[in-house]
Amino acid sequence: MLLHAVRAMSTQKSRTDFQKLLRDMPHKPGVYVMRDRLSHVIYVGKARDLRKRVGSYFMPSRKSSADLKTRALIESVWDLEYHVVGSDAEAILFEGRLIKEFRPKYNISFRDDKRFLLVRVNITDPFPSFTLTRFRKEDGAKYFGPFAHSGALRSTLDTMVKTFGLRSCRAQEPGEAEYKHCLDHIIKKCSAPCVGKVTRDEYLARVEAACAFLDGKSRDTVEDIERSMKEAAEKMDFEKAALLRNLLQDLKTTTRPMVRFTRKSLPTTINPDADILALRDALSLKSPPRIMECFDISNISSTHIVASMVRFRNGVPDRAGYRTYRIKGVTRQDDFASMAEVVRRRYSRILRTRNKNGDTAVLPDLVIVDGGRGQLSSACAELHRLALGMLPIIGLAKEFEEIHQPGRPLPLRLPEDSGALRLLQRIRDEAHRTANGYHSLLLKKRIRESILDEVPGVSANRKQLLLGTFGSVERIRSLSPEDIATLPGFSIALATRIIAALSKERTPNSQS
Repeated sequence: MLLHAVRAMSTQKSRTDFQKLLRDMPHKPGVYVMRDRLSHVIYVGKARDLRKRVGSYFMPSRKSSADLKTRALIESVWDLEYHVVGSDAEAILFEGRLIKEFRPKYNISFRDDKRFLLVRVNITDPFPSFTLTRFRKEDGAKYFGPFAHSGALRSTLDTMVKTFGLRSCRAQEPGEAEYKHCLDHIIKKCSAPCVGKVTRDEYLARVEAACAFLDGKSRDTVEDIERSMKEAAEKMDFEKAALLRNLLQDLKTTTRPMVRFTRKSLPTTINPDADILALRDALSLKSPPRIMECFDISNISSTHIVASMVRFRNGVPDRAGYRTYRIKGVTRQDDFASMAEVVRRRYSRILRTRNKNGDTAVLPDLVIVDGGRGQLSSACAELHRLALGMLPIIGLAKEFEEIHQPGRPLPLRLPEDSGALRLLQRIRDEAHRTANGYHSLLLKKRIRESILDEVPGVSANRKQLLLGTFGSVERIRSLSPEDIATLPGFSIALATRIIAALSKERTPNSQS
């Protein structure tokens, strides 16, 4: 298979020049992969002619003539890569595998568990037959395929059974007293090994020939059909010639050598193992960073300063290891102090666990902080205080994707298509997403709690007592005034005002 991948990985940067990309794109069958500005795969498609098909998306008239879904897709595409394959059938198989791998949001077909057809034959059966299946099992049988064109495959299989005289009837079941044989041998469709027309060895020779035919190693049948087609055309029997022509096309389609794509062989731009090794080399680490932890700070003014820590294991997210933090010791916007606090809390806890249990702490192979020299210095200082200065640590500055390292005055800049940089971007973006999500959650909670500030007589201390006792505004709303009045400093009158305010606040929301 000719593989040609063009990548312009430009996460958070300028959009790919698609017209320039199209100039180098061949007029050949293949598969194209579209990505958004965050490098997420959003659409996978196939084409008999890559340049024509992909070029049709970026014609000026397409934006006005396309449906809403296509227009949304075109506006979201930030980057594109393509892979050239040997035939349209291979493109269908490759497209299906990539869609199952990435599950893009703009793809509808292939997102279920539908599989392509396989041909199965078990040579160890007394009289083997060829059947269709969608699942490959470890049962000692031979499997051919997968085949993209089910119609051509069924036509080919029917022709192959007739040509080689293969059995297509139901096999006799063990213990069956009387077995009625089919009549395929009467119409010259089967060599009938079950009634002794041929020996088992002779029948197995036919099966082996059919297997060679499916593997594309036998040309005899194709040549016979070609010869019959020409003879029919010479005799002016164009109807028969057309039928033979269609049959010949089905045979060629089915028996064409096919690339068998598997999950491990998909030529995807995301290869965690390769990216880890590339990152080790880029940072001159002693060993591959199998476990990485990345920190990010999220704040709006001094309200709800939060942090996130995400862990990647073997190049992929380890979501069980994610942590979120509310910054407690910083009362103003100070990313450096916030980063120092979250790093101190994270690794002091690990060390306490190790000292308590007497086992080895699960420390990361690489620590990453979202930010430049200032955030990195704050994190390094905390690691040294904890006697963890030996941990490899870097800072990733978002503006120019510069990598800051302790003791090195100049930042490191990796190529945009570097697997090492893409791995760092994935973990940094995941930390950013997690921190923003937690911040939004707290902000929504604060908005719900702010209604208490509007109730006359509810001071900051009383509000804190309410939330500390009952947990949330939703819980307080379900209480009676008598329940609230049990708290010190709360009268029935004040409790009634609180319930009335919360009930009034809920009504517009329920109507909307």
